[in-house]
Order: sequence, then C-alpha cells, then structure tokens
Amino acid sequence: MNYEESLQYIHSVNWTFCKPGLERITELCKALGDPQNKLRFIHVAGTNGKGSFCSMLSSVLRSAGYKTGLYTSPYIRFFNERMQIDGGQIPDAELAEITEYVKPFAESMTEKPTEFELITAIAMVYFARHKCDFVVLEVGMGGRLDPTNIIE
Repeated sequence: MNYEESLQYIHSVNWTFCKPGLERITELCKALGDPQNKLRFIHVAGTNGKGSFCSMLSSVLRSAGYKTGLYTSPYIRFFNERMQIDGGQIPDAELAEITEYVKPFAESMTEKPTEFELITAIAMVYFARHKCDFVVLEVGMGGRLDPTNIIE
C-alpha cells in the first residue's frame, strides 16, 4: 500500500456514519495490542481553541525536552498534519505502512470502525512505535463516547 492508497482506504469509510460508543475503537485497539496503554496523554477538550492550545502545549513539552506526539483534527492542508512527533508530520511512507498494518484488523471486525476511529487507532500505533514521552491528544466530537476516550 502506498500513501495515496492509504488515504483512499481511510477516506473510503462512510464519513456520515456516526454511531456513538467505545466498543469499536476498544476492539480495534485491543487487536493491535492496546498501543494507547504504552503512552501518556494530555487530553484536550472544549468548544474553541483546542487546536491552538494543543499546538502550543506540544511546543512547550518539546522545549522541555520531551518526545512529544500531537494528534489533532481536522487537518488544514495535508492529512499528515493530524499526527506529528516533535513538530514533524507523519511521513507518507510510514502512514501507508501503519495503515496497511491496521487494515486487516479493522476489516475483520463485525462492526467496522468509523473513519475517525480508524485514524485514531493508526495514530496510537504511530505514537507507540516511536515511544513518545507525551501525546497531546485533541478530542474529536467530544463527550464521553468520543473515540479518543480509549485512553485510560
């Protein structure tokens, strides 16, 4: 799978499908070895300013010497902006490789994950593989059933 194919697969999930619940993201992450349990998070929620706050907080943590992941949505120009480590976007080849790794787990599920759940799982694998000290994690739609609540 190359970069374009990975984005095509990610976006092939019906974006209008929104069924609240943590069951799908929990099942997917469990199948992936619960990568989120290997990380520490700062979970940012709220109505306005989450993206700016996450960006600033990530910068502060990097300046303090921590290897810092940043997960935000939506992206502004490039999909890769959603997942960053120490200010650098996930490389195209690595996004493709991780998506190819996650795909069979997602495809084997009876109730398929939503697009946001799929992207969140990909991000968790990415950050865990790179052993981030902290991940600044922006909430998606919010609420207690938001997929980012997979973290403990």
